[in-house]
Amino acid sequence: MEEGRFCGTRPRVLLRVLLVLLVPLLIGAADGLYSIPLKFSAARLNSSAGLDLASGGLSLASDPAGTVNFLDMVDNLEGDSGRGYYIEMTIGTPAQAVNILVDTGSSNFAVAAAPHPYITHYFNRDDSSTYRFSGGFVAVRYTQGDWEGELGTDVISMPKGPNGSITINIAAILSSEGFYLPGVNWQGILGMAYPLLARPDPSVEPFFNSLVRQTGIPDVFSLQMCGAGVSSSTADPAGGSLIMGGVEPTLYRGSMWYTPIIQEWYYQVEILKLEVGDRNLNLDCKEYNTDKAIVDSGTTLLRLPVNVFNAVVETIAQTSLIKDFTSGFWMGTKLACWTKGQAPWTFFPKLSIYLRATNTSQSFRITILPQMYIQPVTEVDVNLDCYRFGISSSTNGLVIGATVMEGFYVVFDRAQKRVGFAVSTCAGEHKGKLGTNGNGMFAVLSIFLLHPICNFICISILKLSQHYQSSYGHLKKKSEFLKR
Repeated sequence: MEEGRFCGTRPRVLLRVLLVLLVPLLIGAADGLYSIPLKFSAARLNSSAGLDLASGGLSLASDPAGTVNFLDMVDNLEGDSGRGYYIEMTIGTPAQAVNILVDTGSSNFAVAAAPHPYITHYFNRDDSSTYRFSGGFVAVRYTQGDWEGELGTDVISMPKGPNGSITINIAAILSSEGFYLPGVNWQGILGMAYPLLARPDPSVEPFFNSLVRQTGIPDVFSLQMCGAGVSSSTADPAGGSLIMGGVEPTLYRGSMWYTPIIQEWYYQVEILKLEVGDRNLNLDCKEYNTDKAIVDSGTTLLRLPVNVFNAVVETIAQTSLIKDFTSGFWMGTKLACWTKGQAPWTFFPKLSIYLRATNTSQSFRITILPQMYIQPVTEVDVNLDCYRFGISSSTNGLVIGATVMEGFYVVFDRAQKRVGFAVSTCAGEHKGKLGTNGNGMFAVLSIFLLHPICNFICISILKLSQHYQSSYGHLKKKSEFLKR
């Protein structure tokens, strides 16, 4: 820490920091915290003030055609960042109810179709008169798990989704290893990304593509994830909302700002720079965007390329009022604990991510407070409040995961190829003793003009990245899917 930042005096830190090793007893309970199987990887959320009402009325609370009523979809998610956010669906005829994880970083709809010790029930194909085997099989392997199954089709509906039923592609999971985890309440995964990520190939139409084609709803969905400041091991999950077909205005505050989707596979965006507190990391733009930078609800943490991660950790360590943190806390192998009733929020800086706006002469900054990346973990010690570091390093790109998305209402406007961010109305509603930025929120959004040199450099880097992906696209996408 720099004493000059505190007027030449060394602050008295009254809280004693205890670093607690995640011993085997805790590792079992922590699996759900560090290894949710949305990505299964330790290595794997326009200057417009809103959507244009003239282009489909997407800011209305309902669709005049009657296909969707956004208010009916509010609070249709359960879960949190540690265990994943899931939505209730029914599959088949007669209908079988299942909970399905919402993942913007993959494109397959996959559901358990056989018993497993960690799930309470599964989709029984033999009991559905409308299930049809497609004649193919699919195997998806992850760093921390895998599953295999058959491809088929069936009808699905959502009690808190668009009206009616649609027919979709289903991967019926018949066997798995390390995919399900103890204590989760979901039986499958709902990939919301583009066809290029679908397995075994892009001809398997993803769920949302089918929904848009069959119902005629706008090609837009939006996510509110309300787990900010909530421990992933609490018995009462925070929940959230998946709005299919547009944007629900009651779920955000202030203006909605959009960044272009650079390439339609993941929701790939462009990061201009990162700041820790008021300090610019001063890294080359390519450090943030080489390989890719994506917005992914299925990744628990904010994942940063190695060089960026190291710079963030170094700067946080320098600006934090707490000295001598061991590397284990930053690397995710240790928890930081304080005496019960005390909290560390004032000892850590805010973190800001700058994204290019759809108006390329502007950028906007999404800022998260320490309450979002210094995350509570319960059931460790009755006398201690313990926390994990909500940021990790990545070898395959930058991922804006739940750590950041929980502060914002995030719009995936596929129709206009952009991702929107606005401050979520639930980013701070669980604050309790956590404290906020003074406005009751854990997150902030601000607007800036771009420096022309940065504008030129970043666009050039992205064009080079796109050329690489175009030249080696199929092999690269397959490799990335297997890495997650």
